[in-house]
Amino acid sequence: MNNLYPIKTKVSAAQRHQLLNQRPLLIWFTGLSGSGKSTLAVQLEAELHALGFKTYLLDGDNIRTGLNKDLTFTDEGRIENIRRIGEVSKLMLDAGIIVLSAFISPFEADRQQVKNIVGADNYLEVYVNTPIEICEQRDVKGLYKKARAGEVKNFTGIDSPYEEPRHPDVTILTHTMSVEESVRELMKVVGPVVKLKI
Repeated sequence: MNNLYPIKTKVSAAQRHQLLNQRPLLIWFTGLSGSGKSTLAVQLEAELHALGFKTYLLDGDNIRTGLNKDLTFTDEGRIENIRRIGEVSKLMLDAGIIVLSAFISPFEADRQQVKNIVGADNYLEVYVNTPIEICEQRDVKGLYKKARAGEVKNFTGIDSPYEEPRHPDVTILTHTMSVEESVRELMKVVGPVVKLKI
């Protein structure tokens, strides 16, 4: 580690942000599997993109098939998974991009670590708070059924804990709000931060 010398570029983060005419932000969606994280992230990104913002969406399954395909679903694997996403997000924020990340991210300490990596001012936490009963009814990927049958181990909400966010910036109740209502609520918070006039 003592022999590492990060280069100093001639283009600053501020210059990149100015060129894109937006303030970068990490919008971190957390919640149980089936809560609606990815659905909301996809719709919010589409809304921001339509308004001319430069965005990128990081999703758990997509990252697990590439960058983090070497990681397991043990607690240790989950912790490293989230740490790497935090570091990737930091690079993308430095490039000026608005990043939307949809990960179960069950541990409070890991979410706090991401916040520390990218900086508190660049982090907006969205808690997609959906009761496990509703998530299990949806069971979009059939994972709850497999977890109940013992075919999937360390499944969050079944045999692995989910620690609810202590102070999320936004809480969305997808079992009582439509996708459209949820996105409108998110835009009220995200819009002003990225200098969007709504």
